[in-house]
Amino acid sequence: QVQLAESGGGLVQAGGSLSLSCTASGRTSSMYAMGWFRQAPGKEREYVAAIDASANNAYYLPSVRGRFTISRNHAGNTVYLQMNSLKPEDTAVYYCALSKVGTKAIVVSETADFWGQGTQVTVSS
Repeated sequence: QVQLAESGGGLVQAGGSLSLSCTASGRTSSMYAMGWFRQAPGKEREYVAAIDASANNAYYLPSVRGRFTISRNHAGNTVYLQMNSLKPEDTAVYYCALSKVGTKAIVVSETADFWGQGTQVTVSS
């Protein structure tokens, strides 16, 4: 069983920056793809970014590409999401996720095997 612990988030004005982090428990967590999803009120959950186990490949929702950066630490058990040039439409609960299948599950199927508890990101206009 993998547990994901998120931190970060909060309230920021449009154009500002926030950083999220997520640490996965378990020695094998570094073997799997990780990513971030978000869900805004009244909307379906959508994937935001994903990174493979090697950290060599990253994928982004088109609307955040160039503004958000996903990365993971050397040990591979912590994933980060640096969010710059935030917009009010980025307001959502952000969830960390881990997929044993790989980034394709996150990016294409928008599914994951384990989820964090979620952290609120609010961008004011």
